[in-house]
Amino acid sequence: MMITRSNLAEQLREYQIRSKNEWASVSFLYSNFSPTTSRVDVAVYVIWELVILSLIVFAAVSLYFGHLRLAMFLLCAAVVLLVFMKVMKQVILARKKKRRMLLPLSM
Repeated sequence: MMITRSNLAEQLREYQIRSKNEWASVSFLYSNFSPTTSRVDVAVYVIWELVILSLIVFAAVSLYFGHLRLAMFLLCAAVVLLVFMKVMKQVILARKKKRRMLLPLSM
């Protein structure tokens, strides 16, 4: 088989798709990352997911020790962060889509 530019481009495209799918499987809330999502974005989402998970765990522990107000505060903070993450994901994707539409057609 001859090595051509189209074969190399196809192999690179397949590799990028595979690597993005493997990286996105780390995230439990955002497992459906689009191909335009960068690894940095995924890493930021994973860090925020860990923060939300820790807030939920701390809320459960504080509820166990009888601190109802603290538990409710931590749960509300986790929900607010979750909503914030979802909104920011949509904003970032819209911004990337708009930027891609501004590129000249020759690119």
